[in-house]
Amino acid sequence: MTKEKVKNRWLIALCAVGIHISIGSVYAWSNFTTPLSDQFGWSASQVQLTFSLAILFLGLSAAFLGWFVEKYGPRVAGITAAIFFGIGVAGSGIAVNAGSLGLLYVFYGVLGGVGLGVGYIAPVSTLVKWFPDKRGLATGMAIMGFGFAAAIASPVMDYLIGSVGIANTFYILGVSYFMIMIVSSLYISRPPEGWTPEGYDEDEEEDTESKDLANMTAKESLKTRRFYYLWIMLFINVTCGIAVISAAKPLAQGSIGMTAAAAATLVGVMGVFNGAGRIGWASASDFLGRGNTYLTFFVIQIVLFVVLPFTSQAWVFIAALAIIYTCYGGGFATMPAFIGDLFGTKQLGAIHGYILTAWAAAGLVGPIFAAWMQDTTGSYENSLIYFAGMFVVALVVSILTKIDEKNKRKELKEGQKTA
Repeated sequence: MTKEKVKNRWLIALCAVGIHISIGSVYAWSNFTTPLSDQFGWSASQVQLTFSLAILFLGLSAAFLGWFVEKYGPRVAGITAAIFFGIGVAGSGIAVNAGSLGLLYVFYGVLGGVGLGVGYIAPVSTLVKWFPDKRGLATGMAIMGFGFAAAIASPVMDYLIGSVGIANTFYILGVSYFMIMIVSSLYISRPPEGWTPEGYDEDEEEDTESKDLANMTAKESLKTRRFYYLWIMLFINVTCGIAVISAAKPLAQGSIGMTAAAAATLVGVMGVFNGAGRIGWASASDFLGRGNTYLTFFVIQIVLFVVLPFTSQAWVFIAALAIIYTCYGGGFATMPAFIGDLFGTKQLGAIHGYILTAWAAAGLVGPIFAAWMQDTTGSYENSLIYFAGMFVVALVVSILTKIDEKNKRKELKEGQKTA
């Protein structure tokens, strides 16, 4: 294939951002909670279950449809995600007009959730293949879109709900997201066989962490300890991070005496650090190495989760929260590149999907544990010490991962010498 026929990998990355900014709007679901409760008398927990279902089906579809992404490619997977997510969001308008909570669960929670899962993994695995020299940066850009999406979508949703009503808002958003995702998906494709970016020589990377450790199928990866190490590391990082995110407002009110309005504003601002952490930490991992980046996450957060319950200084609390948010986002964005390093790009989408089950599990465990601690001890702060202990476990696992990787690389090097 001639050079002229090769697509622009930066445009591929931009299309990936388009898909993730669309599906990432799920994080702005809270904009619908009060309007739906007011209009139909549904409880906040009933409305919130819609979001929980969407995240649950995100994890399930990412795990069980990873093979679909690998078999049919990112274009077909992206179009499939657009259809499911577009119908899920637009169909929620039908549910609202019918006044049916069950239909809302089916459209937004189930169909929208499937679109979320397929849409999440489809562009990420492709970007890793287009950017062997900048894996962290590339996956960070796409997943940054998912993190920043709520900041973009929230004011739009708020304006539309106030001006055209809830049902019409779903119709407009569903059609808009469908169009953005379709246009983005049509350009996305895998790089040509044997393609590498100009000036990049994989053989020169032989003694660095950016050299792939293996090139495994998803089934083969499940037989390695490294897979389960990565799963545990992501699970703990997300469990602890999402628990703090879910309780950030009452934490700010209880720890440093913020007003409800100020605490709500703080939560919104912290979303920016979530997005910035995705691009920042993932890009840094290209230089630090993926293992060292995760090790840094855990060391930092052990300290911060111990400090948070005992500080009454507003600036210390806000700074600690901001850094935790960056580590939370960075953990998501660095993981696909880490998978590529340890398992290769042969079936990266499928392996990524399996590991994202850690997200689904953490989404249930983290907030529930924090809420349980609040109910039993009267304070969210008490749960933070337990989370610090979990990060100690994660730190040990990250060290075991580095040792396992080092031993495997040593075996490969010795095998090359004797070959």
